[in-house]
Amino acid sequence: MLAGRLAPETGTFGMREVPVPEPGPGQVRVRVRAAGVCLSDVHLIDGSLRPAFLSEPEVTLGHEIAGEIDTIGPDVPGRWLPGARVVLAAGERCGQCERCVRFEGCLAGRTRGVDYDGGWAEYTLASHQTLFAIPDDLPFDQAAIVPDAVSTPWGAITGTGRAEAGRPAGVWGIGGLGVHAVQLLRLVGAAPIIAVDPLEAARERALAFGADLALDPADPDFTERLFAVTGGMGLDVAYDMAGVGAVREQAIRCLDAGGRLVLVGLTPEPLTVANSIVLSVRGQQVLGHYGYRPGDLERLIELTRYHRLDLSRSISGTMPLADAPDAVEALVTKTGNPIRLILVP
Repeated sequence: MLAGRLAPETGTFGMREVPVPEPGPGQVRVRVRAAGVCLSDVHLIDGSLRPAFLSEPEVTLGHEIAGEIDTIGPDVPGRWLPGARVVLAAGERCGQCERCVRFEGCLAGRTRGVDYDGGWAEYTLASHQTLFAIPDDLPFDQAAIVPDAVSTPWGAITGTGRAEAGRPAGVWGIGGLGVHAVQLLRLVGAAPIIAVDPLEAARERALAFGADLALDPADPDFTERLFAVTGGMGLDVAYDMAGVGAVREQAIRCLDAGGRLVLVGLTPEPLTVANSIVLSVRGQQVLGHYGYRPGDLERLIELTRYHRLDLSRSISGTMPLADAPDAVEALVTKTGNPIRLILVP
């Protein structure tokens, strides 16, 4: 089968033929119908992100995957049958650390398409614990992006950042994560929602997805405008979806007393707090965030099932799996200002 393979040590990425995988105990083989292209995939290729637990010299990329169960391995519960429409969790517990033994949050979780083979392929394997059924009226391309582009900001908003109805929230970086953050903040009732992005097209998109105000971070009146719309108080919570040092420095200056800056975008850049005295005196917090919590995927699927959450505008285009390198390049260059590009085997 065709697969998009990365050798992290050399940064070599390309499409090539590999054997079709066979499911082991507790696994199913999924025929991939749609796979998202994420900025994390770009960072893996350029080397700014490195797999923490990869045991092989190469890995098939792709952590946003939807498809149909093709083959059932041994010891898979009977509720999973060939032909079932599923979305795959973006990773799984290691199953061995102390926190896993105590059924707490695993700190050594493996990420699909990073630490083990993902879905930029015609077929992929998945443990049955990582399968989630999707309704017949949810298209595969929209379902595929739920396990990261939608669930990661959802976890940051409802969990780590504790966004509240009627309280001001800011989102820096209106790309694949940020645009859904705006949409989800609107869903939970945060107000006002301030979107920040240097690209005019991204700011316009933020307003279309529910932002109350969209600002250019380089606007000389940026601070005045943000504090004006929040009644002079600043933000209850700010989300860095870009993973850029300058973004974090600007966002932290916009917090109200007790405000929280949530780091969602990934970057190896150092974190700098210009004046930590202010942080302490005003009781502000800087919080890291990665992924989503147990139960989040089911909740989001239900929100789509009952049409509370519309993901149709999130699909910027589909491309054949063989064109994965072109999709990566389009994301790097922001060609067409995409939210999510989808690979279709």
